[in-house]
Amino acid sequence: MMRPFAVSCLVPIRGRLLFVRHTYGVANGRILIPGGYLQEGELPSHAAERELLEETGVTAKSRGVFAARCKGGQWILVIRMEYVSGEPRSDGHENSEVLLLKPENAILRPDITNMSRFIMKAYIDAPDRVIPLSEEVPPTYDPARYEFYGV
Repeated sequence: MMRPFAVSCLVPIRGRLLFVRHTYGVANGRILIPGGYLQEGELPSHAAERELLEETGVTAKSRGVFAARCKGGQWILVIRMEYVSGEPRSDGHENSEVLLLKPENAILRPDITNMSRFIMKAYIDAPDRVIPLSEEVPPTYDPARYEFYGV
């Protein structure tokens, strides 16, 4: 069964972007930007921060949405992240390698996934593009369970 909600993490570190080499599924052996599925009731920014830390040991703060992909019954938000700390490393389970690559070099690699190549091309054209995560929360909403982008 396909899980409907996922995030991918676009993380610049020292002029390069963070990639992982996947170890399972259709992306087995290929490189892609890290990410994963939302847990029950989890917000996209929290899922991105959690998945990134679990998969790479890197702590980063979600800034907003860089892009969104909807396919069948699934959507993926590509979250633009701001690096905070941590030396990138493989989790040894979901990925076998962590790489820091210039986007211009990443798109030329035969082992990059199609989605990550598409995202890299968009990043090269507009690296600062982001629909920001709003800090405004209506008074009737629980801020721990609410996110709004773009306003």
